[in-house]
Amino acid sequence: MTAEAAPATPARRRAPKPTTPAELGLPDEPAKAEPRDPAATHIRAKLDHELRELLAREPGTRAGADPEDLHQMRVALRRMRSVLKTSGALVGPGAERARAELGWLGQSLGEVRDYDVLIGHLREVIATFEVRDQPAGRRLVSAFVTERAAARMRLTRALSSSRYAILLQSVAQLTRTPDHEIDETPSADRDLVADVRKPYRRLAKAVRALPADPPDDDLHALRIHGKKLRYNAELARSSAKKKQAAKLAALVKATRKLQTVLGDHQDAVVATDRVRALLPTADAELGFVAGRIAEHELRKRTEARAAWPAVWARIQRAAPAVTPG
Repeated sequence: MTAEAAPATPARRRAPKPTTPAELGLPDEPAKAEPRDPAATHIRAKLDHELRELLAREPGTRAGADPEDLHQMRVALRRMRSVLKTSGALVGPGAERARAELGWLGQSLGEVRDYDVLIGHLREVIATFEVRDQPAGRRLVSAFVTERAAARMRLTRALSSSRYAILLQSVAQLTRTPDHEIDETPSADRDLVADVRKPYRRLAKAVRALPADPPDDDLHALRIHGKKLRYNAELARSSAKKKQAAKLAALVKATRKLQTVLGDHQDAVVATDRVRALLPTADAELGFVAGRIAEHELRKRTEARAAWPAVWARIQRAAPAVTPG
């Protein structure tokens, strides 16, 4: 392997003009929902907010200068998918199709995001090594930099496709209130807090099913369950009364902590696996540094495994916000 180098710069071309909210027919001001509004109003307001966030992050994601833009674009997409999975039927028959297309886009965003996390993390670890070991560490990272460049090209094609343009239009359509609903009086309809119970039960069931020493994939699945619970709790909080909203805020905070702890665990697992995969073609210096990285990541994995049960206990304490009785 050669010393780490920046990915080759493609031929200059004019960057596509970013899509604006106005071009999708969104109003000048973001949609808002009051606690007494119907559940569908809250869902449309949430979709409106996250779609605007996705559009705002698109230029930075294309440019690639700050990985945070791509990360936040992906978070907005995931929140929309979560809302549509749980409550999409309330905003129209196009919800499931839009959710599936958001999944398609999420794959391209996720591929690049995974490389961003891996590369950023490895650089931090390597920076703690002795100076004499850092050149080999940079050679190791260069392999992933090259792979990320290819993934970014695939993402750029996706964002420039007609499929992406149609996806934006379909989500924007779901944010609009149909004419037949405009004059309706808000009533006691769908309880968004009740929608939080299902992801909580799924998370609790997944925790109960874990063996004493859970496989890495099971803990990763647990993190996904926790993320879905968090997104549903965030939506429910917008429609809840003050006291219950405070309880839901505690649940959101606890699930966010679970994501952090199990995210650290997953990052350690992925880094170890990806570094190990380079060993067949590694020279002695690279192999030595790879071993040091693996040792660091396995220690981090052990710490996360020790920490997550206490975080789960926090979620259980916050559960009365969504469980009856």
